[in-house]
Amino acid sequence: MARRIDVIGAGGVRLAAWEFGDPPKTGTDPAESTAQGAPGVLLLHGLMGRASHWASTARWLSARYRAVALDQRGHGRSDKPPRAAFTRDAYVDDAEAALEQLGLGPSVLIGHAMGALTAWQLAAKRPDLVRGLVICDMRASALGGASQREWAEWFKAWPVPFATLADVRKWFGEDDPWVERPNPARGEFYAEVMAESPDGWRPVFDPEQMLRSRETWVFDAHWEELAQVRCPTLVVRGLDGELGRAEAQEMVRVLPHGQYAEVADAGHLVHYDQPEAWRAAIEPFLDALSRP
Repeated sequence: MARRIDVIGAGGVRLAAWEFGDPPKTGTDPAESTAQGAPGVLLLHGLMGRASHWASTARWLSARYRAVALDQRGHGRSDKPPRAAFTRDAYVDDAEAALEQLGLGPSVLIGHAMGALTAWQLAAKRPDLVRGLVICDMRASALGGASQREWAEWFKAWPVPFATLADVRKWFGEDDPWVERPNPARGEFYAEVMAESPDGWRPVFDPEQMLRSRETWVFDAHWEELAQVRCPTLVVRGLDGELGRAEAQEMVRVLPHGQYAEVADAGHLVHYDQPEAWRAAIEPFLDALSRP
């Protein structure tokens, strides 16, 4: 099961955090320090994602950890204020607030894509709150303006509203021009971020807010913050993902305590494409963190 806990992020934005595990690893007070119980793990989804994308991973982790996934601002069931900041600082400050208000630190951070960038920027900013880091398929290099324009055009191509969830799964898993070959896992991923409205199924996020979020990091490289991460860090890539092997290995080299893992037959959505192989890739790293 998942228990919702509200967190107040930067600028007063209300965020929904979801603690997985039955029973919870702490007492009734969500701010109780995990030093008295299981070590904490905070999971951060990528752009357009939501906490429930981590459900399988979080339930697996909950056997040994206090596993919490965060709906980041503009995503899932967290607030989506029209005038809220969608800057890098805002996302990082939100994750910092979640760790402090939930009593999770020092925690392991597990981030996918944009969530991984947030995780390593927080680890660089607040090393006292982070004891380990897993970066899943996120590049440290700049992507540039062409990438941002491609995303804007892609959002316009979505045939919203979708009549049914089956239509969502088919379009994102087969018909989307960005899909090279049928990918049912991708269809399921996007079905998770749709909600029914009077005229059909629409995303739970505002595409314009997603573009605003994205434009705050695609034009810059993030190697400097990566080099400032002092905790053990595992860089994971899908063999067919967006993070190439050469860049991933350079990230490992730049990290003071970097390690590398890759998952075969997986694309960008590593933990969705190959959940068992994803868990096998990160388990030895997590085991090593648990040793004295």
